[in-house]
Amino acid sequence: MEALVVCGDKSLGAGITIWDMEKGEQLLHIPTCASPPHGLILLGDHFIVASQVHKHGSFGGGAVFIWPLNKPQVPIRSYPIEAIVPLSCTKDAIYLAGGAPSGNVYVWEVTSGKMLRTWRGHQKSLNCLSFSSDDSLLISGSDDGEIRIWSMISLLDVADHDSMPSFFHSLLEHSASITGLLSTSGSSNSVLVSSSFDGTCKVWDMISGRLLGTQVFTQSITAITHDPGEQLLFSGSTDGRIFVNSLDIGLGDNSVISDNHLMVLSGHMEPITALSFSTSRLCLVSASEDCTVCLWNVKSWVVTRRFVHKKGQITNLVVIPRSLLLPVVEGHQRFNCQSRLSLLDKYPQPATTSQETITHLPTYCSLEDHLSKIGFRSTDVIKQQILELEQGRTPCALQMKVETSVENRLWATKMTKHITDMNKHLRSRLLDLIRCRLILSRKLEFFSSEKKKKAKINSSSSPSRE
Repeated sequence: MEALVVCGDKSLGAGITIWDMEKGEQLLHIPTCASPPHGLILLGDHFIVASQVHKHGSFGGGAVFIWPLNKPQVPIRSYPIEAIVPLSCTKDAIYLAGGAPSGNVYVWEVTSGKMLRTWRGHQKSLNCLSFSSDDSLLISGSDDGEIRIWSMISLLDVADHDSMPSFFHSLLEHSASITGLLSTSGSSNSVLVSSSFDGTCKVWDMISGRLLGTQVFTQSITAITHDPGEQLLFSGSTDGRIFVNSLDIGLGDNSVISDNHLMVLSGHMEPITALSFSTSRLCLVSASEDCTVCLWNVKSWVVTRRFVHKKGQITNLVVIPRSLLLPVVEGHQRFNCQSRLSLLDKYPQPATTSQETITHLPTYCSLEDHLSKIGFRSTDVIKQQILELEQGRTPCALQMKVETSVENRLWATKMTKHITDMNKHLRSRLLDLIRCRLILSRKLEFFSSEKKKKAKINSSSSPSRE
């Protein structure tokens, strides 16, 4: 069973609304939230993160709010140095990325709140941010139609912290603002799908940066998504229609295809603002400026349920498992990362030897490794690779070192917690012993005083008997 999370950007009072997708009833309402497009995400399996713009249309200031789904409480409010519009996070919920109207990009470590990197990513405002399917690349799209691909290993390199990072690729085929970025996980080509107000969706090879195909529409495209099998691409337009086409059409031959023979879903009266997919119900979820959310059956392509957002138009939607809203039973650990979060830093903190944190890098595949064909290699090449691996000069060796350091840190943390618990237990036992001794000493004093009283009484009554 899944739940639907939606929010708008017009009024802070509209907040976030969460519906049961099966029954259609409202499950939860979180007040005070107004997020721009691509500004609401699910962090791991237990937090909702939303960027906030203080005044609609003004990007002079803003905030980032974080709510725990299973424990309603006041959100963690962070106030970056400038407003953050798009947000994205890695699948393991370790890193959070945000983009600003100035073109700056920010990367934070989630649990500590430490800002790991900030740099001028684009000349125009950032509209979209997305991590690749393996979290090794960060993709950014700007208002001028440019898409840039950044290597996470380069961004997290402590030695290169103060220099301006260089992008992996710059994709310049779009002529208008970027409205959506999707990376596929099942393809060996590391495919990226982008949409734009120029009325096109483009398919790219992220490793080589080559354009593989273009889908041309008669309307500007405002949102995109694909099904879990990554076979179908859904493209929402400014006139409220949703186009459905195969994701592999023209893949590899840089072909241009029109929308003359595409399947079209018509159920909204205003521009599409967000698209998502429900894996349990196997239905497409669409939101529009007409303040409605539609659930589309993938077999009949009809609307099976319609939600009306009375608080105003919708800019973001997220589909989550309904179980995430249930409180955690005491003594059971449901999520795999720390449940405590810190405020996000305003500025990057300088790394020092005593305070330097070990950063877990995602699995990385270099361009040479990706393009090399499977075959026999000479003994000299193999020896050279073994030597480089032993000397730690390859990404794989770096990854193994980082993972080992992370494991050692986790073991040290666990042992520290164990020793702290033992210390608390011993202190508790010591207090109990002191308390028992005090009680025993008081009893002995009482018995001693009583004995003296009896002895005194006996001594005073002896002459009368004589």
